[in-house]
Amino acid sequence: MLRLVVLLLVLLNAAYYAWSHGLLRAYGWAPAEQSEPQRLEQQLRPQAIRILPPEEGRKAEQVALTPPKPPECLQAGLFDEGQTETLRKALESLLPLTAWTLETSVEPARWIVYMGKFPNAAALDRKKSELEKMKLKLQPLENNELQLGLSLGRFETQAQAQDELNALQKRGVRTARVVQERAELRQSQLRLPAVDEAMKPKLEELKPSLGDKSLRGCK
Repeated sequence: MLRLVVLLLVLLNAAYYAWSHGLLRAYGWAPAEQSEPQRLEQQLRPQAIRILPPEEGRKAEQVALTPPKPPECLQAGLFDEGQTETLRKALESLLPLTAWTLETSVEPARWIVYMGKFPNAAALDRKKSELEKMKLKLQPLENNELQLGLSLGRFETQAQAQDELNALQKRGVRTARVVQERAELRQSQLRLPAVDEAMKPKLEELKPSLGDKSLRGCK
């Protein structure tokens, strides 16, 4: 009886070996073949796997768990017309057109009723005292090329300044005239509405085109 059991176990083992190695495939008995190519593509490359040192592993984990910073709005300026053109060319070569804007503002020309130039500070002070006695209000000059001189009024148009001069002449002012203190000024401000971490290296390349202006948070 024992011999029969041993013989049966030997036969069963031989049959399993033949089945698992495909020896009985011709008779329709064989395990299913695993031949999907996608499974091979999903296999890890063991040569690319490396064990990180503890400190490096902690840094990698911290980076993975740290949420990305939200985009921020930055601006710079003001830039005159020449600076604006230089900056525009740099922006077009470095950033998408949707990533930036150049907002232009126009400061109108300014005209004044002017007296001067006086030969020296003493002559300027004498005229100033004379006008103050006439109860005329004086304004500081912002154009250094008009020093030594006095401003009796500041206006946005030449016509407005001329009307004021006509009125002052009726009050006894004789040597004043209308001059342009400042020409029309066109300036631009750079605005970057959504600066993310990926854009910041490009901003480093942009710095030379900003001149003495720096990027700051939008107001």
